[in-house]
Amino acid sequence: MRDLPTPTFALSPVSMPRGSLHRPDAGELAASLAAPKVERAALQVCWARHADEVRQAQRLRYQVFADEMGARLNTPVPGHDIDLFDNYCEHLLVRDAASQEVVGTYRVLTPAQARRVGSTYSDTEFDLVRLRGLRERMVELGRSCVHPEHRHGGVIMALWGALAEFMVRNQLDTMIGCASIPMLHNGMVSGDVAASIWQQLKSTHLAPIELHVRPRLPLPVEQLDSSLTVEPPALIKGYLRLGAKVLGAPAWDPDFNTADLPMLMRIGDLPARYRKHFLGA
Repeated sequence: MRDLPTPTFALSPVSMPRGSLHRPDAGELAASLAAPKVERAALQVCWARHADEVRQAQRLRYQVFADEMGARLNTPVPGHDIDLFDNYCEHLLVRDAASQEVVGTYRVLTPAQARRVGSTYSDTEFDLVRLRGLRERMVELGRSCVHPEHRHGGVIMALWGALAEFMVRNQLDTMIGCASIPMLHNGMVSGDVAASIWQQLKSTHLAPIELHVRPRLPLPVEQLDSSLTVEPPALIKGYLRLGAKVLGAPAWDPDFNTADLPMLMRIGDLPARYRKHFLGA
């Protein structure tokens, strides 16, 4: 077992005695917090401390992104989703307490590590020049995924609770990331769903113009049908409930077969009920 290099910030394991606070889905936070509690497998939340723990997260990512979603991944280790940013990130893990299997993960790129690697992953998809004033206290969230048998909400709530604690403890206030919308719709690859979701959200959740970013490979929304009555993926709905804003039009990621929306979320914008839930404040 090889220890990871000393992380940018101290890592503090977080534990949850039970992970199933609610039943609906990972994004329906408002309804889920109000719903009766349903007992499920206990969950454990921790930050990866060894290379083999990172490999477990990368295996889960491969299963979700490649096997389930059909992403074309250029990886040095078969069966693992690995890119150049992984060695610079902190990796947050949720385990099934009984089996110790990793059932959920996020990776977090801190400001210091973003300077070391030279950019964020989001910089490869968007021109983020308008966010330059935020970077000193801004982290990037990425590669979020949950095992298909654990998509009951508890895992994502556990991840978000640990992320909120990490942000506050390290005096960081802004999170960015690329929120993906699958391009597969009714058995066909199409951008119509993403175009329709963008059309909805730009009228309700668009950030101020001074924070807008530009996609490097834009999804050609003008050429697509943006009139579909569709809902955003659960994870995006969850971000919006937490006060997140969309920073601009979606980029097209042909490798992951997704349209990616640039999103920004600030700790200060957390609604009071979620601030109390995640931070006890």
